[in-house]
Amino acid sequence: GVRMEDLVGAYTAFNREGLAARVRYSPDEPLLERRLISAGAAWIVRDMLEANPRPGYAPGTFDPGTRPRVAWKTGTSYGFRDAWAVGATRAYTVAVWIGRPDGTPMPGQYGAVTALPLLFQTIDSLPRTSVSATPSPPPASVSQVEICWPLGLAVDPDHADLCHVKKTAWILDGVIPPTLAEREAGVWAAGVSHVRIDARSRERLSAGCTRKQEGVIDVARWPALAYPWLPRELRRRASVPPLAAGCADDGLDALQSLRIEGVADGATLARAPNSNTPATLRLRALGARDEVMWLVNGRLVGSTQASATLEQTFPETGPQTITALAKGGGYAQIQVRVLR
Repeated sequence: GVRMEDLVGAYTAFNREGLAARVRYSPDEPLLERRLISAGAAWIVRDMLEANPRPGYAPGTFDPGTRPRVAWKTGTSYGFRDAWAVGATRAYTVAVWIGRPDGTPMPGQYGAVTALPLLFQTIDSLPRTSVSATPSPPPASVSQVEICWPLGLAVDPDHADLCHVKKTAWILDGVIPPTLAEREAGVWAAGVSHVRIDARSRERLSAGCTRKQEGVIDVARWPALAYPWLPRELRRRASVPPLAAGCADDGLDALQSLRIEGVADGATLARAPNSNTPATLRLRALGARDEVMWLVNGRLVGSTQASATLEQTFPETGPQTITALAKGGGYAQIQVRVLR
């Protein structure tokens, strides 16, 4: 396991140019330190953690005081046995652990609720300096560039159609990493797909399928597990053209392989007359071969194996978005309206 001293020693690297050190309890103890990450990487990670606002404060909220900038993170162990919070400022690194000596669970007690308030109370009680409240400039190895999603690469004016969303990012040593592969998804969708098409109909051609007039288009694909949350326009831009008639399946439409059974898209639901029982649906994800996560309005409500049935109630009225998301990357999404 990890001890509190280990966490504190590691977190000091964010304010010591990437050098971690062993905790000392007296100035006479020798300073034992080692390189954990580069100075540039430490600055970028610290900047990300500092950008997370304090609890109760929205991003960009004006703070009239001189409270220190804190690079903080919380954690909760399995079964609510440990509640952690660790934060680093320019001058101090503070860790808070809340738990029971015998390791018994503390239901409902997790890092962000139990340990984090104590962390900020401790940090705010320590001696302050003006330096602690001001951001530090990035080292020479860190620079800021404009990148494109979904590919994650630099903006290329010659391929504007592959840039769906522009973002500003910190990069290290001039290297712009592409979007990472999805380790758990069985369907790889991210990256650029070079698609052969029928120049007349604009339909997709698979291997061995030919036409007199052909062309090639590039399509920027989003990671498979992100598709259910993309706006309709981004889904359209990331979709490959439909497969031409007579062409063998090439698997590029695998993300659309699921279908939700149990209710029609756009249906209206209502509880039975004179009943206090909310409207209920029995849903199945047809075409699934592994675990399926079910979400209602973006919130996880349950999971099923393959095409097993999920019984879901709808106590709230109004529009409801139902999403079935397979572990392999396939998904289906429908919308219904609950009247009462």
